[in-house]
Amino acid sequence: MKHLALALFLAILIRQQGFPIHVEAGDGFIRTRGVHFLLNGSPYYANGFNGYWLMYVASDPSQRYKVSSVFREATSHGLTVARTWAFSDGGYRPLQYSPGSYNEQMFKGLDFVIAEARRYGIKLILSLVNNYESFGGRKQYVNWARSQGQYLTSDDDFYRNPVVKGYYKNHVTAWIMEMASHVKSIDRNHLLEAGLEGFYGQAIPQRMRLNPGFNIGTDFIANNRIPGIDFATVHSYPDQWLSSSNDQNQLSFLNNWLDTHIQDAQYILRKPVFITEFGKSWKDPGFNTYQRDLLFNTVYSKIYSSARRGGAAAGGLFWQLLTEGMDSFGDGYDIVLSQSPSTANVIAQQSHKLYQIRKIFARIRNAQMWKRARAIRRAEWLARNKGKRIGN
Repeated sequence: MKHLALALFLAILIRQQGFPIHVEAGDGFIRTRGVHFLLNGSPYYANGFNGYWLMYVASDPSQRYKVSSVFREATSHGLTVARTWAFSDGGYRPLQYSPGSYNEQMFKGLDFVIAEARRYGIKLILSLVNNYESFGGRKQYVNWARSQGQYLTSDDDFYRNPVVKGYYKNHVTAWIMEMASHVKSIDRNHLLEAGLEGFYGQAIPQRMRLNPGFNIGTDFIANNRIPGIDFATVHSYPDQWLSSSNDQNQLSFLNNWLDTHIQDAQYILRKPVFITEFGKSWKDPGFNTYQRDLLFNTVYSKIYSSARRGGAAAGGLFWQLLTEGMDSFGDGYDIVLSQSPSTANVIAQQSHKLYQIRKIFARIRNAQMWKRARAIRRAEWLARNKGKRIGN
């Protein structure tokens, strides 16, 4: 759940300020322009989910029906973006079992996930490495380097040791070069995000007071300002971060946390922002569905309010979506839509509202295009008839 990941957004894109008036190619890829995602030239807002387990489950052909089921259930509730792990380093059933050595069966699982996502009209965010220990991540890379004689004192050497960085570069670069070559044969643009939770750092010291009483060393402003990062990300788990506070205080923190990050994306970063992880655990003491629905509605209302006025918030991805028969993957934050009707209804309503905003902006764009085309035709007619007498 909590993690730092590099992600390749398999949707393709461009930039500019304000809403577009000119015609974009209708190629179905997503682009960025200023604080907006665009799809075929119109602002794009999406409701989505996390499903870290998709590749892992799909690597077993007998279990692939679960991937298909969750995509089918997701689309029936208007969910159009899924974020999932495209990594598994060392350990049980790895994608990369040693530096540069790969498990073909896991790649086949990932291929199936990508193909099914396309079949169901779901766009993917593929995370390429984990900051935490689950599925390997930086700890596994550091251990690989130690086994080769490197003297490393901390898992944070993942970020500074040249040998460790080389392992990761070799793993990511080869994959991206191959995939980017194919993607860029269709379109020259792709999106990258850093998978940050949103903690503030020294770039704006006064913002650090908004952190939930601790700091993990990242900087929402400085890291997302990097030109190669196309959009910002925020996570929010007030039940974890403020576990000793009551629900009311946690919601108050959530409101302020989201407001500030959306504003910073809008006015400082000038990039879109996705709320890429949020949820409330049914394992929390005193949990009830009403409080979870209230948290979801709080996140969704912030996104909707920003989207309605053309702001930077582009959508939210709750943690996490499962289908029936996956109890072993439950972590407290899991939602099975068929078993959680009130939460499923909240999710579907948000999907519908964001879809309606997309339709409104598409109509505005079409009206602008029609007026522009009419003006061009009139100018051409006047030019052809310049000097001619019109009428009696």
